Amino acid sequence: MRILDWSRLDALERAAALERPVQQSRAEVDDVVRAVIATVRARGDDALREYTRRFDGVELRDMQVDDAEFAAARRALGASERTALERAIENVELFHRAQSLESISVETSPGVRCERIFRPIGAVGLYVPAGSAPLPSTVVMLAVPARIAGCPRRVLCTPPDRMGKAHPAVLVAAQLCGVEQVFKVGGAQAIAALAYGTETLPKVEKIFGPGNAWVTAAKQAAAADPLGAACDMPAGPSEVMVIADESASAEFVAADLLAQAEHDINAQSILLTPSAQLAQAVSDAVARQTDTLSRRAILDRSLAASRCIVVADLAAALEVANAYAAEHLILQVREPRALLAGVTSAGSVFLGAWSPEPLGDYCSGTNHVLPTYGYARTYSGLSVLDYLKRITVQELTPEGLRMLGPTAVTLARLEGLDAHAAAVTRRLDRLAREPQP
Repeated sequence: MRILDWSRLDALERAAALERPVQQSRAEVDDVVRAVIATVRARGDDALREYTRRFDGVELRDMQVDDAEFAAARRALGASERTALERAIENVELFHRAQSLESISVETSPGVRCERIFRPIGAVGLYVPAGSAPLPSTVVMLAVPARIAGCPRRVLCTPPDRMGKAHPAVLVAAQLCGVEQVFKVGGAQAIAALAYGTETLPKVEKIFGPGNAWVTAAKQAAAADPLGAACDMPAGPSEVMVIADESASAEFVAADLLAQAEHDINAQSILLTPSAQLAQAVSDAVARQTDTLSRRAILDRSLAASRCIVVADLAAALEVANAYAAEHLILQVREPRALLAGVTSAGSVFLGAWSPEPLGDYCSGTNHVLPTYGYARTYSGLSVLDYLKRITVQELTPEGLRMLGPTAVTLARLEGLDAHAAAVTRRLDRLAREPQP
């Protein structure tokens, strides 16, 4: 990993040091996605089978996972693997159940009551990519909050393998989370099917889950179409930023950087430290540890966009971290909770030497579906709230309307909206004619 001295970089060099890997040309991606969506909308299941044959290399007759495949998946997983999934689901459920918000009711003026109530989204699509590794943990992160929110229809899509099967761990995780409708469809075509429906796949109202550039573009295109489906958040490749002082273990920091770098060739890992000695030790440790890891080919490419950056102090590190807005931010410093007070932009934060990021990926209880590529400046990680609609309610008594109605009339006339004003004055006139109790 390259080591950079932040104090010696000019503005352009600093921007380059924090530049994320360039993704596929957006124009090219958008063109492909538009064509895929149009084809799926026009040809339905036939288009899905054709894309599955072209991109996944398998001919599928039945796209929906049946009882026999679910049963085979349960047999394929060992007891320890199932136990690990159950433990992860338990922790994620505990944390997410605490997020369920209570309805509120407030009397804003005498006789004027305002409320907020929650209703679950009726049908949600859960997208679980396959890529170079199965992601049962993503099933847990998507399906548990959907179940807690009470979404009545939960549809999961995941790409098939070369044998035309969904990964057993994905299927077992889905069943443990109460998801019974699973379809073996991946990529932008899966998003198109979820957003618009086909003969086999039901249309949903909102789509959740990570994916590559084509999946992300398809989600955003569907969300921009009133006939499509909303989406959870924009996303890019995985990333981690570590802030570490001289007390940190170079071996731990290197392991954390590599844990994210192995995800994808476009993943990014960055260390910020006031210690030049630690920066060098981490760089050396990354090189040593990389030699022992199975995904060396991916690491060789992702580490090319990763950095060790030496800053003046921890305050400077926080300033850089908030500007970068990392998906994962690890604070390996003497007093991590004291430093947490200064964090304003991050997807998820990990405090201290004994809080490795993979615990958040799998089983601590927080959600691992997080904003990446700088979107943590304005977006938050997935929660139960994302699966709920927030509906406001207001109710006025006659006395409440007498008291507050003239204010609405004045503001309506100020805006030149006389029909707005009349909707109030007609009622006020009726009340004025009626005897008051």
